[in-house]
Amino acid sequence: MSTFLLEIVTPEHVVFSKEVDSLTVRGLEGEFGVLRGHIPLVTPLQVAPVVAKKGKEETYIAVHGGFIEVQGDKVIVLAESAELPEEIDLERAIAARERAERRLANRSNQDRIDHRRAELALQRAVTRINVVSSRKQQ
Repeated sequence: MSTFLLEIVTPEHVVFSKEVDSLTVRGLEGEFGVLRGHIPLVTPLQVAPVVAKKGKEETYIAVHGGFIEVQGDKVIVLAESAELPEEIDLERAIAARERAERRLANRSNQDRIDHRRAELALQRAVTRINVVSSRKQQ
């Protein structure tokens, strides 16, 4: 299988830069895969884990929004923020998930902006937990 360069970049730093065989991401229309030679594409990303595969090795990265640009032999993910499993504090992510769930349960006391912020916080926390959990299963 042919490889391509995957770069995941945030405003602060390059989170990931390696040759990979395939990539799975979640765009606005749903989950899709990328292989070398994929048609050029630019699309927004949802808050969700990104899975990069090289041989039998899978790397899960928590990506919190942004865009993906596919260029055939190179893919760039421009993320608002992104974290590798070893950078995630699992206890903190679980606590954030619980706070967000409590805020969403008390919806009657909130306006729509607070509700949306709680939904996004919940998505980020769940993504972090899923990325760390995926690493432990390997």
